[in-house]
Amino acid sequence: MVHRIAVLALDGVTPLDLAIPTQIFTARPETPYEMTLCALDSQVATTAGFALVAAGGLEQVRAADTVIVPGYEPLLRPPEAALGVLAEARDQGRRVVSICTGTFALAAAGVLDGLHATTHWKHIDALERDFPAVKVDRDVLYVDEGDVLTSAGVCCGIDLCLHLVRRDLGAVVANQIARGLVAAPHRDGGQAQYVPAPVAAAGEASLSDTRGWALRRLDEPLTLRVLARHAGVSQRTFMRRFTEETGTTPLQWLLNARLGKARELLETTDHSVDRVARDCGLGTPANLRLHFRRTLGTTPTAYRRTFTR
Repeated sequence: MVHRIAVLALDGVTPLDLAIPTQIFTARPETPYEMTLCALDSQVATTAGFALVAAGGLEQVRAADTVIVPGYEPLLRPPEAALGVLAEARDQGRRVVSICTGTFALAAAGVLDGLHATTHWKHIDALERDFPAVKVDRDVLYVDEGDVLTSAGVCCGIDLCLHLVRRDLGAVVANQIARGLVAAPHRDGGQAQYVPAPVAAAGEASLSDTRGWALRRLDEPLTLRVLARHAGVSQRTFMRRFTEETGTTPLQWLLNARLGKARELLETTDHSVDRVARDCGLGTPANLRLHFRRTLGTTPTAYRRTFTR
């Protein structure tokens, strides 16, 4: 079935924020998406000084299954027509999504009242101040509240849009699109890692080599001691630097990586659940089911049934 996506560009739209969903949800043989760029008027001003021509208007937004609002500046209250169509989409149970400062439009429309949401770290204080009914999450790349999703600054829109593809079509299709974009299929941690911070001490190198080494050995017992030994630092130093670089702990990063591998194995092989649990490093089927329930709200068998082609 066709899944109609309306990207609603407001005046002052940020071109990069706009490009992310239009690129990820463009028509492909392996996806059901039909994407339309929409606006209140036929031409939309951008922050880069040029104008865009939109193919659709509010009627296409009303007909969409998913409505995406890219970031825009200055953060003035959008026209009432735009707020009305966003509130209407939410009331009708359609999926409403924002990228970066697009969150402010959703908040102004009342879409985020009582929900968790995020935006670019530079503007997160303003979001919390101006919209007290919104539960602001400061240190995440994106927030998934079911049919309402928001992302942090700019490139976090890639993370969120790939997350939507993963939800709709599974990890394999999301990974294929990510490879085409030369983007990470899934990034762990939060936007706190991008907030200006003190410069690292001289001689401290990235732990990316150790993370790559670990990803090739997810079926092995990877303890904090093993990872620190590979990096050539103490466990305490490894924990501190790992958290600074990724915004999450080594063990949580490993769990997410193992779940990602399990999802891909379930989609692309006919291996038993026992073997998938072993090959992804989660050990037993019971442990695999536990983490699938906690993280994805489903079972490995149900996941395979949904996403196996």
